Amino acid sequence: MINFDIAVIGAGVIGCAAARELSAFNAKICVLEWASDVCEGTSKANSAIIHAGFDALPNTLKAEMNVKGNEMMDDIARDLGIPFKRVGAMVVSTDKDTDFGLNTLLERGITNGVKNMKILTRDEAIAIEPNLSDDVTAALYAPTSGIVCPFEMTFAYAENAAENGAKFMFNCRVVSIERDDNGFIITAENISQNTEIYHAKAIVNAAGLYSDTIHNMVCGEKIKVHARRGEYFLLDKTAGNHLSHTIFQLPNKFGKGVLVSPTVDGNLLVGPTAADIDDRESTLTTAEGYDELIKKSALSVKNTPLRQVITSFSGLRSVLESSEDFIIGETAESFFDAAGIDSPGLSSAPAIAKHLAEIISKKLSLDKNESFDPIRKAPVRARELSFDERKTLIEKNPAYGTIVCRCEEISEGEILDAIHAGVGATTLDGIKRRTRAGAGRCQSGFCSPRVMDILARELKLDLTQINKNGPSSQIVFEPTRKEKNL
Repeated sequence: MINFDIAVIGAGVIGCAAARELSAFNAKICVLEWASDVCEGTSKANSAIIHAGFDALPNTLKAEMNVKGNEMMDDIARDLGIPFKRVGAMVVSTDKDTDFGLNTLLERGITNGVKNMKILTRDEAIAIEPNLSDDVTAALYAPTSGIVCPFEMTFAYAENAAENGAKFMFNCRVVSIERDDNGFIITAENISQNTEIYHAKAIVNAAGLYSDTIHNMVCGEKIKVHARRGEYFLLDKTAGNHLSHTIFQLPNKFGKGVLVSPTVDGNLLVGPTAADIDDRESTLTTAEGYDELIKKSALSVKNTPLRQVITSFSGLRSVLESSEDFIIGETAESFFDAAGIDSPGLSSAPAIAKHLAEIISKKLSLDKNESFDPIRKAPVRARELSFDERKTLIEKNPAYGTIVCRCEEISEGEILDAIHAGVGATTLDGIKRRTRAGAGRCQSGFCSPRVMDILARELKLDLTQINKNGPSSQIVFEPTRKEKNL
């Protein structure tokens, strides 16, 4: 049995953020994650928006955490070295008979504490965004809305947590939780289905789509989560200047509709659809979903260059069946939930983590960790350097001069950094999300063999052991020919 003070279950953005905030206190912390890497669930496939906070109903945890999380993002981005841009957002109306909905959102946002919002006439909106649809009649403008890379945000939280002492256990599926006199006995299975036992004085449930499963192992009052699937298009960087703001449509019961938004990396994102499904693992993309994206996005933005789509994907959100709000806090003795975290979960993550750390540290009477370092050094992004800066970098380490991914200009040095980081990459997708090698126009068509070679060399593995995103996702199964003895 391995003893910890706090076990965080789930290594998405909420779990990693909570681990990082908790590492500011003197406590032994572990993060138990069923997948082979952080950011393998909901956090890896979402709209990448830091919402302003006008959509959530007032006096809810969603409203409170969204607005607080948004206000924290500038400091979080600075401390963790992640890209974040306050590009602002517009919610557009396409029917004068429904323009009143914008006023409802404006009043709701003011109540929630969102700053500097205003209603724009069509002419005012078009002056800012010329590619708005001809049907747009008015827009709600929220300048505090922003965009972020959800991968980098999650990895940065995880790396900083690890730098401050948190331990990450991957391929570790929690199968039971039992109480004892000093906390909880957590039984987990590893990739080989061998049993691993952990003990913790407190648990943070950040298990995303399985947060109900973990909650129901401990709490008397049961909850149920279902999956809501959203499909997306990602367009090439040549389409990135089509818009400068995030464009929403008036929301409905399924969310904020199909948005069109720039990304921090210069692409254009279209989506999501919204379909409630039974299968919590189904990230299929469908022809029906694509048709919906094309039709609905055209309601708010015209001439979107959809012929420049370079990939499509879908993500899953955890939706509580009995509540439209988050569940955050101590729901059983020393058991702390962050359950049913759907949108705006990414925006709320900094505030949720801070809140959990505060109440858990008081519960366990934890002292401050005097050696806590909140700063995570930003990784090298060679493509963003000037010629002279890049020359100096390559002189110090020639690996930064060897380009592996031509589409995104990612060097071998950056891939090596990702592998050997505090919570390092072990798969092709792990490299892609940390460095963008394989995220460009060819979608890893050229660079994947070289990335596999580097992974195999650095991790001392055979090529047949290199996976795309975890167990059962091998790329190479056996050699196609045998080398001759010369």
